[in-house]
Amino acid sequence: MDPIGKLKSRLQGFRAPAVREWITHIGRWTLLYVCIGLIAGLAAIVFYFLCQLGMRIFLDYVAGLRMPAAHGEYPLFAPGEGEFVRWVLLVLPACGGLLSGWLVYTFAPEAAGGGNDAAIDAYHNRDGRIPARVPLVKTIATAITLTTGGSGGREGPIAQIGAGLGSLLATALGLSARDRRILMAAGIAAGVGSIFRAPLAGALFAAEFLYRDPEFEFEVIIPAGMASIVAYCLFCMVYGWGSLFDSPGFVFRNPLELGPYLVLALAVAGAGVFFIKVFHATARLFRRMNIPHHIKPAIGGALTGCVGFFLPHTLAFGYGYAQQAIHQQASVAFLLSLAVGKIFTTSFSIGSGGSGGLFGPSIVIGAALGGVVGQVVQQMIPGVVESSGAFVVVGMAGFFAAVSNTPISTIIFVSEMTNSYHLLLPSLLVCSVAYLATRRWTIFESQVRSRIESPAHAGEFFIDVLQAITVRDVLDRVRRVEMIPEGMRFVDFKTHFAQTEQHYFPVMDARGKLASIFSVNDVRAVLFSPDIERLVVMKDIGTSDIIAATPAEDLNSVLKKFTVKNIDSLPVVADEDPAELIGMLSRRDVIAYYNERLQQMRAQAALP
Repeated sequence: MDPIGKLKSRLQGFRAPAVREWITHIGRWTLLYVCIGLIAGLAAIVFYFLCQLGMRIFLDYVAGLRMPAAHGEYPLFAPGEGEFVRWVLLVLPACGGLLSGWLVYTFAPEAAGGGNDAAIDAYHNRDGRIPARVPLVKTIATAITLTTGGSGGREGPIAQIGAGLGSLLATALGLSARDRRILMAAGIAAGVGSIFRAPLAGALFAAEFLYRDPEFEFEVIIPAGMASIVAYCLFCMVYGWGSLFDSPGFVFRNPLELGPYLVLALAVAGAGVFFIKVFHATARLFRRMNIPHHIKPAIGGALTGCVGFFLPHTLAFGYGYAQQAIHQQASVAFLLSLAVGKIFTTSFSIGSGGSGGLFGPSIVIGAALGGVVGQVVQQMIPGVVESSGAFVVVGMAGFFAAVSNTPISTIIFVSEMTNSYHLLLPSLLVCSVAYLATRRWTIFESQVRSRIESPAHAGEFFIDVLQAITVRDVLDRVRRVEMIPEGMRFVDFKTHFAQTEQHYFPVMDARGKLASIFSVNDVRAVLFSPDIERLVVMKDIGTSDIIAATPAEDLNSVLKKFTVKNIDSLPVVADEDPAELIGMLSRRDVIAYYNERLQQMRAQAALP
């Protein structure tokens, strides 16, 4: 057929209704992703405004503490002129913790803590369901905690806020659990990508942070990307465009720098494990306290205030100090106190049940450690390290990769946040080494190791594993059985039946080929009718409508045959000859083999 004829033939098979249905489906989901992007973007705008307002009222006006801001943190209010009153820091975080704790544990206990763990748990274990009250309570409680001096970040809260809004939209539309999880992840990406001005990283983060192993939730990447782009554009239209941090255009061009970067990787890995252990130990301590829950964030705030009294730069967000480190405007002693103090203030603020994120503090701690290593190495080998500021940027990525098990999205995150794409190579080295050194630990307790262990994918994984196994792989479990001649009288079969444990009996014809099959249930009617048992032959009992399996067939198809017909055993016949019986395969053997394979895969996944 000529090309024109082929085109006409294809056009004749072109079904307009099917295409319209496909276009409608794509358009519907695109609209949903855009909607969740708009909703999460608006939530990020409100959340950012409340944080700015709270900083102006509490830390600035009440305490007189004016902290530097990052390049992209555009101030919404003019700074005050009052003097710094240090003793206020002893009580302000405690008051914020008390108010935040009362709000959370009175109206939405699910909003306690960092937010990321709650979102991860909802994805894996709750079909993506987050109570509708959580986004509102989380927004207000987090703004109170962080702007009264609590150490934390915006990513965890905005992730839970975005996840809650996505879950709420999916529930309102009556979507399935799978679709609810997708919209929930899209909401996470939209919130995180917008407030940190990193839309690509937001999408990758939403797909990666669910697991400990370097694995992505691939089905959420495109929806998360679309929602993140919309939210980012909306947020930047209100608060301005550009990256969160300003960097002077660092470039990696000396391979000898990889040695100092390896030192940085080991430093952030060690500090990351220390942070994880301190944070979880603090959280366990507060969980064991036999006092009202809403009091615990107040105690955590009081401890935070004690540290802040001596080290006020360890309170609240701290992004401005990371910005100073990038421009080499902070000393080694200051950065060391920032890193160590931030570990404890964050553990007290969030580990006690206060509302705040862990990404922000991790970025600041990593920046401080990077600045320390960079300055020390620069003084020791000035000809190799051009600027300690580059180590600050790479330290940001390395530290969070170490504590969160998200090496890929973190590299993109920091690159977008600092506009430093020329540091991808050292960032990849540091994040990879830090991840490998700390993969046994994670700051997010709700992470599961991989999709294998996620309840959200239990059924899908069951099917995937069975589809990858053929009957040929289990031929050693196919049982050889004695075939019954179709001319055998039933009275003679009774003697054979009394001596066998078979439940299914294949019947052969004169050529020895499979002709029919019957089960124990099929012989009961004749078994209790002695007057006809001498007249009946086995050909009369067997059915020629045989449901069989072949060696080339996958076990998922075999299991469907078991289920649809409610039978426990199938005859396995040769691929090229359906009358050539190989043996009988039982449902129990298929499930047993699946469980063995599953245990093997879990054991392999657990290997370092």
